[in-house]
Amino acid sequence: MSELEKIKSLQDYINQHILGQERLVNRMLIALLADGHLLVEGAPGLAKTSAVKVMASGIAGEFHRIQFTPDLLPADLTGTEIFQPQNATFKFQKGPLFHNFILADEINRSPAKVQSALLEAMAERQITIGRTTYPLDELFLVMATQNPIEQVGTYPLPEAQRDRFLLHIKVDYPSVETEQEILQLVLNQRQQIPVQKESPNVSRSAVLEARQSVLKIHLAKELETYMVQLVAATRNPGAYDQQLKDWVAYGASPRGTIALALAARAHAWLQERDYVSPEDIQEIAHDVLRHRMVLSYDAEADGVSSDDVISRLLSQVPIP
Repeated sequence: MSELEKIKSLQDYINQHILGQERLVNRMLIALLADGHLLVEGAPGLAKTSAVKVMASGIAGEFHRIQFTPDLLPADLTGTEIFQPQNATFKFQKGPLFHNFILADEINRSPAKVQSALLEAMAERQITIGRTTYPLDELFLVMATQNPIEQVGTYPLPEAQRDRFLLHIKVDYPSVETEQEILQLVLNQRQQIPVQKESPNVSRSAVLEARQSVLKIHLAKELETYMVQLVAATRNPGAYDQQLKDWVAYGASPRGTIALALAARAHAWLQERDYVSPEDIQEIAHDVLRHRMVLSYDAEADGVSSDDVISRLLSQVPIP
């Protein structure tokens, strides 16, 4: 079985357990293949937590959920040194960040000091305690969730940390028909009626090999230029639309261009193509760029969102 077939079997497995969230599942796999992290925003009860748990169960890796709360400490994530009186030495006890798949549930409910503990792990795949640096596993993915409804007692993620996420996904409610299927699925589980499809148990090496295949997807120079121009347009939108100039305070960093290229390659690979098309870039652009932009007060007053700005830029930046 090829790497693509293994990842496709994982996708089918997740979709059978998580109904009505095909787009979320697709973006989770893109983050996995592009070696990035995922920020998911949606109302409670939309299977955000369940989705990453099911994905982790389909891969031969270790999963850990961290419930972010205001009283959480950085050591609760990274681990701490434990004193051993028998030999008067300290031994480092690893924290939950040393697992392969991390679910940072309601990440905005913890203060900045705790959020920053994730920053080194996400960016450099390592954790430093005192003078010692501990490397993390090569297969390491953080999926953080946010609840957009209840904002009392929350701590917004700083721009630097939001930029570390490859994608920012917004999850919406399922259709009425899908919700009925969800109800039936849950009732079957309560009655211990097994789901037909077994876990594909994709190996760690298969995921790493799939990542190498994604990097080999052809990306034309013209499309590289298109992506650079698109990201640059978020910093200087006035060159395309004078109204956008008043709406955007800060645009995306060069990290946004890199993320766009990696995500577009992964999207094309999942579509079983060996080249990136303009449609791949446009399909993934909102998820890559929406959290990397800071809008002005004028935009907030006018009810303009980052998605609105990105859509207008996509319609005005010429496609090669």
